[in-house]
Amino acid sequence: MKGVVTVMHSAGQYQVVIGNHVPFVYADVCEVAGIAQGGAAEEEEDTQQGIFNKLIDIISGCFSPILGPMCAAGIIKGVNALLNFLLGASYATTGGYMMLNAIGDAVFYFMPVMLGYSAAKKFKVNPVTGMLIGAALCYPTIQTDALKAAGKAIGSLGIFGSYFKTFFGIPWITGNYTSTVVPVLVVVALAGKIQKWAKKVVPEMLQNFFVPFFVLLISLPIGFLLIGPVVSLLTNLLSTGFSSLFKMSPVVGGALVGFFWQIFVIFGLHWALVPLAMINITTLGSDTILASSFVCSFAQTAALFAMFLKIKDPDRKGLALPAVVSGICGVTEPSIYGFTLAEKKPFFISCIGGAIGAAFTAAMNAPTYIMGGLGVFGIVNYISPKGDPRGMYIQLIGIAIAMVISFVLTFMLWSDKSEANTAETVTPKEVTGPESIAAPVAGEVVALKDLKDAAFAEGALGSGLGIIPSDGHFYAPCDGTVTTLFPTLHAIGITSDTGVEVLVHIGLDTVQMGGKGFKAHIQQGEHVKKGQPLVDVDLDLVKKSGYETQTPVVITNTRDLLDVLPVSEGKVTAGDEIIKIIH
Repeated sequence: MKGVVTVMHSAGQYQVVIGNHVPFVYADVCEVAGIAQGGAAEEEEDTQQGIFNKLIDIISGCFSPILGPMCAAGIIKGVNALLNFLLGASYATTGGYMMLNAIGDAVFYFMPVMLGYSAAKKFKVNPVTGMLIGAALCYPTIQTDALKAAGKAIGSLGIFGSYFKTFFGIPWITGNYTSTVVPVLVVVALAGKIQKWAKKVVPEMLQNFFVPFFVLLISLPIGFLLIGPVVSLLTNLLSTGFSSLFKMSPVVGGALVGFFWQIFVIFGLHWALVPLAMINITTLGSDTILASSFVCSFAQTAALFAMFLKIKDPDRKGLALPAVVSGICGVTEPSIYGFTLAEKKPFFISCIGGAIGAAFTAAMNAPTYIMGGLGVFGIVNYISPKGDPRGMYIQLIGIAIAMVISFVLTFMLWSDKSEANTAETVTPKEVTGPESIAAPVAGEVVALKDLKDAAFAEGALGSGLGIIPSDGHFYAPCDGTVTTLFPTLHAIGITSDTGVEVLVHIGLDTVQMGGKGFKAHIQQGEHVKKGQPLVDVDLDLVKKSGYETQTPVVITNTRDLLDVLPVSEGKVTAGDEIIKIIH
């Protein structure tokens, strides 16, 4: 379809890449499908997802809802830092600085509250309960600094540090959880398990009060006494490890992050580094991990712009330009999935450009001080809180290095291989009268409205009819080209030599069989003659698997034709006329 960049298929899911108007399409899909935006329906747990994939899914699911407001707050902090640089140190004492700083700082200071909400949605906990968990972690009087000021330590637990209070005799290692990200996620995950248990044991009439009561009373003490100290220790060790890598060799560290960042984006692994960067910012005041990735989106965009200049197909060229704009703003998925990755070489070149640019910025020590905007909006992230713009200038040079390398190499080494096909056009045969579509299989004809599938029965996919096959041998219903052959072989799309698009869908929901019991005699792109064998199907296996054998035969471009007339009833043999097409 026009406007669709590409379609990715992975792990049983299809991702349709369409560009910058995703929110509008999403809203329309929700309206048409009758579902609530934000996901009213609970997702079933994927038990085969794997621990690592599940971890990435959790992190991305919790951070995605707050990413927009967090970036907006970061941009405000960046603008404030820029004003401090332009207006001088006296600006930091003004009410304007104080107000903008409060607006920009709030989301980061109360990060556990924000994540408590989004994590609650992910783990199916009451959202307000999730926010309360985050708020409790931010409560001022239980922070370590407050307790240190109130009195001396009363004991120590080795690597976990000293403790100033006990909880009914249990040593309580307090922490400074404001601006933290991981402890609240783990506590809310525990709260989800406790909520499931509480709903089973608490009578329904009392659940509104006592389910949150048990969730808070159990999860938070465990969070304060066990989860918080352990998670804080582990995240600090991990953060120290990354920091040590960059201290040992900034060039190597920066180059590694710069080269692999776009690969991380493809698999969603970049989400794993976001919490580490936030930990660095809150504990160290700055971060080098995300700082090394900053030039990568510009390297990717430069490679795509070089492709844009050499692409000949006007439709594809029209999709490339919005992807360039999106990349400048820091969103590179349309560029990656729609263009550079498919061509391989430009994607690899952009990784090289990102690595060299990142190595430069890391060597020159240009950390990020805030989690702010992406792409061009994130340049101010590198102005220090004291108004020093040195990091911003270094990042601008790094961006220039990454973009020049990516653009020049792509422009020199990549060529549009589709150029040879741009002049090729397919002219449909001239039709002087009604065209006939033959039965692809022997069986009994049923009206389209009687099929046990709403999409076909309501004609959403086009006009036609259905056949209950009496054998498993399917043949071409017309002369044409096999334009679609699903990997599962359950559906075949044929475009006739006159331009009629015929879909033969073997059985209902048989995609779930994964191709088992199906054997193809043709390949996608092959030209077939009417009556040529297409697919053999084990109908007994289809029935034993619990699926209907009803086979819709529909004309998917019905709206482009004058009329589509089913002309057959009762039993037919393969090759009998079943539909007349009026052009």
